[in-house]
Amino acid sequence: MRQRKPRGRALDGWLIVDKPQGLTSTDVVNRVRRWFDAQKAGHGGTLDPLATGILPIAFGSATKTVPYVMDGTKVYRFTLTLGDARDTDDADGQTIATSDVRPTDEQIRAALPAFIGDIMQVPPIYSAIKIAGERAYDMAREGRAPVMEARPARVDRFELVGRPNADTAEFEVQSGKGVYMRSLARDIAVACGTVGHISVLRRLRVGPFLESQAISLDKLERREDTPPASPDFLLPVATALADIPALALTDAEASALSHGQAISLVDLMGRIPRAADPEGGLARAMAGSRVIGLCRLEEGWLKPERLM
Repeated sequence: MRQRKPRGRALDGWLIVDKPQGLTSTDVVNRVRRWFDAQKAGHGGTLDPLATGILPIAFGSATKTVPYVMDGTKVYRFTLTLGDARDTDDADGQTIATSDVRPTDEQIRAALPAFIGDIMQVPPIYSAIKIAGERAYDMAREGRAPVMEARPARVDRFELVGRPNADTAEFEVQSGKGVYMRSLARDIAVACGTVGHISVLRRLRVGPFLESQAISLDKLERREDTPPASPDFLLPVATALADIPALALTDAEASALSHGQAISLVDLMGRIPRAADPEGGLARAMAGSRVIGLCRLEEGWLKPERLM
C-alpha cells in the first residue's frame, strides 16, 4: 500500500511564541502549525489558559529536543490574590474558602525559605496528572475530587518582588521541571495563615529561550488567501540545546558516535566541560559548529543518547 504523503511543509526549528491569555497551549500549536503550513509541530511545556508568556513551539526534527527543553530552568512571575481560595488554584475557578487575614511583607518573606530547594508539592486537582488512568482535571470536572499525592519538586528561587496592595503580592520563581505555580501560590498563602490563588501568571524563560525572543501571535496571523508564515521566524533546532555543556569531538569521534558507538572518557580528558556531570550528566556533542547529538557521561564512557 502506498504511503500517503504528509500534508504541509517540512520545517525544522523553534518558534518562541508569547502566548496570550485565554488560549490553551494546544490551541496555539494548532494555529501556528496552520499559519506556517507545517507538517509537524509540538510545544515545549504547557501553559494554563490563564497564563501568558513564553511557549516554545518545535517544528519537525526540533520535536526530538522537546524533552530537554522541558527539563530546563523555568522562570515565572505571578500575582497572588490573598483571602480567596479557588478550586482550580487560579482566577478561573470557583471560590471554596475565604479569609480576612492579610500577612505583612515580613511574614511572607519569613515563609519563603520553606519552599526553596528540594520540596514536596501537592499538584492542583485541576491538572493533567493521571490517576488510575484518568486525568485529574476530568475527575474534578465530574465532581469526583481526586486524591493528589505530594511529589518532589525543585525550586531554586522564590522571591517577593512587589506588593501592590494588602490583597495582592507579586512573586518571581525559578524552578525545574514539573513545579506548579498554582500550588506554590496556594501553599505560601496557607503558610502565612490565610488562603489565596493566582490571578496573574507569566512565564519569562524556558531553558535557553528568553522573553526577548518571543513573538506575539498578531505578528504571525495570516488570512487563508495569503502565503504561509516565513521560516525566517524560526530559530535553529540546536538553539534548544544551548544550555547543555558542549563537548568538542574530532571527526573520527563524531563518526563513531553517529554510528552508535560509545567513546572512553579517558580519550576525552581535557575536553570534558566542567559543567558536565561525569555521573550521568548530558553533553552536547559538537563537530566544529555542527551538533552531532546529545550524549550521556556514565560508567567512564560517553554514550550517544539522541542523535540529531
